[in-house]
Amino acid sequence: MKRLFCYAEKYIAKSDWKDFAMLKFCLFALGVLAGMRIPEKYRKQAGWIATAVFLATYIPLMAKFFFVIREGGREG
Repeated sequence: MKRLFCYAEKYIAKSDWKDFAMLKFCLFALGVLAGMRIPEKYRKQAGWIATAVFLATYIPLMAKFFFVIREGGREG
């Protein structure tokens, strides 16, 4: 667990405001998907939009995180 927190701290140190904005959009989209309290008529469309936003933000965030992990493995 300590290693995971170490990687998270390195990720935060290498992040800028755009990364944190993407993280917020990603979490918002995940929240929409988890709490779909939208009328049945619009639920499917909202779900697809939230899925697209989640994937568009999650993939680059995780790619950068795994890059930080790989980079950290080379240092220590």
